[in-house]
Parts: sequence; C-alpha cells; structure tokens
Amino acid sequence: MATSNLTRTGTPRIAADAEKVVIPVSGMTCAACQSRVQRTLDKAPGVVDASVNLMMGSATVAFDPSATTPRALVETIRSTGYGAELPIDDQSAFEEQEARDRAQDEEFQDLRRKAIVSGIGGAVAMVASMPLMAAASHTARGAAADPFMRWVMTSLTPVLRATLPGLYAIPADLLSYGLLALTLATMAWAGRHFYTRAWMSFRHHSADMNTLIAVGTGAAFLYSVIATVAPGVFVAHGIAPDVYYEAVVIIIALILTGNAFEAKAKRQTATALRVLAKLQPKTARVVRNDLEVDVPIDQVRRGDIVVVRPGERIPVDGEVVSGQSAVDESMLTGESLPVAKHAGDRVIGATINSTGAFRYQATTLGTDSVLAQIVKLMRDAQGTRAPIQKLADRVSSIFVPTVMSIAIATFVAWFVALHISGAIGGAAVVHAFAAAVAVLIIACPCAMGLAVPTAVMVSSGKGAEMGILIKGGEALQRAGDVTTVVLDKTGTVTEGKATVTDLIPAAGIVREDLLRYVASVERLSEHPLADAIVRVAKEQGLTLSTAEDFRSLTGRGAIATIDGHTVAVGNEALMNELGVDVASYGVDASRLSAEGKTALYVALDSRMAGLIAVADPVRPSSRAAIDELRAMGLDVVMLTGDNQRTAEAVAREAGIDRAVAGVLPDGKVAEIARLQAEGRVVAMVGDGINDGAAIARSDLGFAIATGTDVAVEAADVALMRGDLMGVVQAIKLSRRTMRTMKQNLFWAFIYNVVGIPIAAGALYPAFGILLSPILASAAMAFSSVSVVSNSLRLRSYHAA
Repeated sequence: MATSNLTRTGTPRIAADAEKVVIPVSGMTCAACQSRVQRTLDKAPGVVDASVNLMMGSATVAFDPSATTPRALVETIRSTGYGAELPIDDQSAFEEQEARDRAQDEEFQDLRRKAIVSGIGGAVAMVASMPLMAAASHTARGAAADPFMRWVMTSLTPVLRATLPGLYAIPADLLSYGLLALTLATMAWAGRHFYTRAWMSFRHHSADMNTLIAVGTGAAFLYSVIATVAPGVFVAHGIAPDVYYEAVVIIIALILTGNAFEAKAKRQTATALRVLAKLQPKTARVVRNDLEVDVPIDQVRRGDIVVVRPGERIPVDGEVVSGQSAVDESMLTGESLPVAKHAGDRVIGATINSTGAFRYQATTLGTDSVLAQIVKLMRDAQGTRAPIQKLADRVSSIFVPTVMSIAIATFVAWFVALHISGAIGGAAVVHAFAAAVAVLIIACPCAMGLAVPTAVMVSSGKGAEMGILIKGGEALQRAGDVTTVVLDKTGTVTEGKATVTDLIPAAGIVREDLLRYVASVERLSEHPLADAIVRVAKEQGLTLSTAEDFRSLTGRGAIATIDGHTVAVGNEALMNELGVDVASYGVDASRLSAEGKTALYVALDSRMAGLIAVADPVRPSSRAAIDELRAMGLDVVMLTGDNQRTAEAVAREAGIDRAVAGVLPDGKVAEIARLQAEGRVVAMVGDGINDGAAIARSDLGFAIATGTDVAVEAADVALMRGDLMGVVQAIKLSRRTMRTMKQNLFWAFIYNVVGIPIAAGALYPAFGILLSPILASAAMAFSSVSVVSNSLRLRSYHAA
C-alpha cells in the first residue's frame, strides 16, 4: 500500500513517534483568544499539530519529543497572555470530567452572582440618573440623543417624581459622586476580569472581546469621571459635562447576564459526557476469603470474583463464570433490548443487570475499561476542531482591530457630519461618542468562537447515546461529505459467524436426528463449518453421540460410526466415491449454492439421509440500512474475499448493486483508491482487523467494534452496535450537525455584519434610528447564547 504524509483532508499527518498532550488553558473568552493561542502554537518549534478549543478550555498538541516538551508548550501558551498548566498525569477520565464539572459550576455561580448584584446596581444607577438627565434637558444628552434613554426618561420621570420626590431634591454633585462610587465598585468587582484580561492582552500586543468591553465602558467611565470631578474642562470647549455611569453599570450587568446564560448553556453541551462519567458505581461486591464484601471500585483487582444481583449496575468489565441474566447495554450500544448473558460471556462495567444474578471475573480495570475508553475518546473528540472552524479563525484574527478601527471612524464621521450640519460642538461630541461606544460594545467575536465547537460537543455526545463514537470534528464533518459507502462482507453485511440455515431430511428421517448425526461426526472435525453445526445442535438441546472410526477426508468431508450407523458428511465428490445416489437432491443443492450457502450431503449407511446447509447469514438489519443509504443518494459497494457466486448471493439478499469478489486486503485498498480516483468521497465499513488497511485508506473509516475495543485505531467512527444502521445514523447526524454549524456561523457573522453598521448609525440618515450602547450590550450578551442554544437543539435529534 502506498503511503502518504497527508491526512484525509490534506493536513499534515501526525508522525508515529509524535507524542500528544492536552493542556488546560484558562482565560480564553472568545474566538480571538482561541485564534491567538492557535497561531502561536502552530508556529512553535517541534509542534506537529495543534487544536485549541474554546469550549473545552484546552489545547491538544501533537509534538516531536526530540524538539520540545510539554513544559515548553505550556510556556508558549503563557507567552500569549493566557494561563496554562501541565496536565495531571495520574488523573483518570472520570476525575478529569468531575474537575471540569466543578470548574464550570463555580464559573456559572460566580457569573450569576455578579450579574444579579450588578443588575441591581444598574437599576439603582438608572433611577439615580433620572434627576441628572432631567436637569440637563438643555444638553445633547438631555435632549435624548440616545432614543433608549429618551424612552426611559419619558416612562420613568413621572413615576419617580410621584413616588420619590426627595430624589429630585438631592444636589446634583452628590448624586454624581454617589454614582461614581457605585460604578467604580461595579467595575472593580463584577467587571474586574474584563479589564484585567484586556490589560493582559494589551501587554502581549493583542486584542480580544475583553478589549472591546474594557475600551467601551472605560471610555464612558472616564468621560463621566472628568465631567464629575472637573466639569470645567468640558464647559470650556462647549461640551456638556453629562455623566454615563448608569450606562457603564447596565452594560456590565447585561454582558455578565449573557455570560451566565452562556456558561449554563455551554455546560449543557457536555451532558452526555457527564452522564457517562457518572455511570460507574462507587463500590463493587467481591468475594474475599469466601465472603461477599463491598469494596471501593478502585480496590477491585484483576481476577476478583464480582457478585451482581438483579437491578444492580455492573461495576467493572469482566467475564461471567456462573449464573445467567439479561443485561441492559443501552449506554454502550444505544440498543434498548437487554442482552442475554451466560457463563463465558463478556460484561461491561456501568451496564445494568436486569433479572438474574451471576458472578463474573474482573478483567479490564481503570483506564483500560470500556467506559473509561469511551469517556476518553469523547473528550478527545470534543477537543478537536472541524475544518469549517478555520473560516471563523481567519475572521477572528482580524476582528477586534477591525472593530476598533470602525469605532474610531464612526466617531470621526459623526463628529464631522454634525459639524457640517451646524450642530454645536457639545452635541457633536456626545452623538459621536455614543455611536463609537455602541460599535465597541455590540461587536461580538464570542459567537464565532462557539459556533463550531458547541455543535461538535453536542453531536458527539448524541452520537455516543446512539452507540456511535465519532473521533473528532474532522470525522464529523467528513461524514457529511461521503458519496460512496464500501462494505466488507463478513461481519459487516453478514453476522460474521456461520450457522445452520437449512435442514432437508430424506423421507423417514427426523430433522433432529439428521442434525444429531451430523453434529456427532463434525464434533471431531477441524473444518470451520463444523463448529457452527455443533453449536446449533447444542443450542437445540440435542445429545450428541460418541463418534467411532472417525476419518477426515481433506477437501471432501468426514466419515464416522454413530450409534452403529456409518454416517458420511461432505460434498458431492464424497457421495460419488461412496456410491451414494444424490440425483434427487440436485435441485435443492443448486438452489442453496445460488443463495451463497455451503450445501453438505449426508449419507446414512450408504443411503441419502438429507442435506444440511451452512452459511454466514446476512444481518437482519443490513437490507434496511442499505436501502436507507441508497435513499440518501449514496452508492453502496461490497468487497469480499469469497467467490463470485457467494458474493452475488449476499449482495442480492442485502440489496447491494455492486459486489467485488475474490479480493485480498491489498485488493480492497486498491479498489478504494480506484473509487477515490473517480472523485468520490469513500467511507469504508469493516471490523477494523483484516480490513484495517482499507479503512485507513478511505476518506472516512467506520469500524464495527467488538463491544470491548472502542478505540479501533484505523477508524474515524466506532460503531458499538453490530449493525449497519449505525452508519446511516452517523451520516445523518453529520449532515444535521453541519447544517447547525453553518447556521451558527451565518448568524454569528450576520449579527456583526448587520449590528455594527446599525450601531455606527447607518440607519440614522434614512430612519432617524440610533442604537443605544445599553441595547448594544444586550444584543452582544445574547448573541453567543443564541448560537449555543441552536447547537443544543441537536440533543433532541432522532435519526429516522
């Protein structure tokens, strides 16, 4: 197989000897922050690949250990002005998720507390400002250059004069200094992080959302402070010494309110992951010194005998040694029907025992358990970036400087236009100042930074609920582009396990006797089909007899004496050799062969006793899944190493138009390469073992996992349920997710494209509409909330 140093999407392939580290990053608040860290890491020496995720607050970095170290990468991130720490080596996926949940809860509670307090402060500031605005009715602000404040004054002034007449008797200077103190306290406590982060960005020669908020509210505050402390400075230049304290407090309150809603919504995007992480029981009942004792889950040792009673959650992975039951594995496969478990069967930790009681031996523990693998895989996937994110990154990298330039241009344009129209200097400055602040406040890079990762997080969680583990944003996006689905036959389209499909006894022969005779002979055979016959006989409760004088005839069959009768099982050549007439069974044998089944003749004492057919049956769900794939406009191709007749029979039964037979693993790779050369985007579905090379060569690899190995290395998507409906659901989920991502990006971009010109006053010449900085802050605060909320709709998605 030809090798390439490019991945499926043309990005550099991570070298086999590269190491990977996930570094927690703090202080990122918007797409501009994420973009700055991403660009810095991409340029760092020794970095092979980097993925910075705003939602997860992390940077996943693949690096050359001979060129750099995790500590050096941490310092590289810190050099951008954001916090970074080395990951905790011995922290499990469950502990990592619990720590993340605690941090998110603390963030939400802190934001909510600050939003409530600053909201109350904003209301007080608004009321206290009414007398000042009424007294300044002759100034530009008193004349209500701001339409929002005009409405507030018109609505509140009569009510306040009636209910709080003493308020209007308080000296203006006293009110101004009181508002100064209230605003300063709000900025120093509730809004402190805006200013500290903006200063940090400035020190590192960058700008982000905090810069816009800090400059906008800071300018309004400084303007008001000068108007309060030294009003003569403004009066000397013909500018009214109006104050904007209430605007500063309310803007901070509204932005914090939006941040609180955003934090709550962001936490909901990881609901599926959080539920998985909490599924593992805290204790297990194990047998120690012939006694059943409850021990903490981390004290269970490999080889311990674990006891499970009806209704209990299975604590760790293992193998049943005694007893039987039905186990609900829906958390793993998405399949609601319980699965029967007997001695020798595997059980998975965190699944639920339904009816019976059983004992099992603990096998894989800790980070090797299936649940831990799923949680880790989901966290890794949610920390990756979809290629469509690059568009938002390019815009974010220049967004804040562009907005600040627009704000300056807005101030100059308003000031010049009003001077030309004959407005006095004070009115021109106030109008220009309000418009510039509105531009700074309404601009929101947050929504762009959240548009893609929120959708990736929610959809990957939804996929896990359906038994589909999607390994990252790139795979999620690529699934929606697939045009051709290539299926391996054995274990994918078919069950992957041979079974008896037909029994045709001769006259006078009972079906059960025919099967018992054949199974008694085949029990000593090493032929692959023999196991299937013996297994079916045992499942039907038949008692097998001891075979005597057993002879295996290579390429023809086997002969043995069973209960005094000579029984021969094999092909037509063996029957001809024994002189057994098989002419009456020719039609049945041809029909079975045409159906892709292996027909075995059975002779009893040199007379035909019947036919038995063995085959690897098509999965019951394969036909429906393939019909759906074709209805979605996808071409379906089946590859198999079997002969053409068997391949055509299986393809016909499964509804596949094209089957390629007789291909070895390298032939499968060549066929996928040929399809790709035709311009197709090819998905390969297999078991991830003998078709691993073909899965790796495809544009998108699906592996039907065994139920215990969820991290099939070559595959982009692991299907925990053993049927093809997972492929259908994964592609449908991808298409739905891509629509959501595009909607998010559209609204994130259109919000800024429309909002910034309106804030700058684009509608004023035609309609006389100006946007208040306060309303601008409300719009900004809830723009990112709308994007996260749109992504959360994916949680209710159900594949038809």
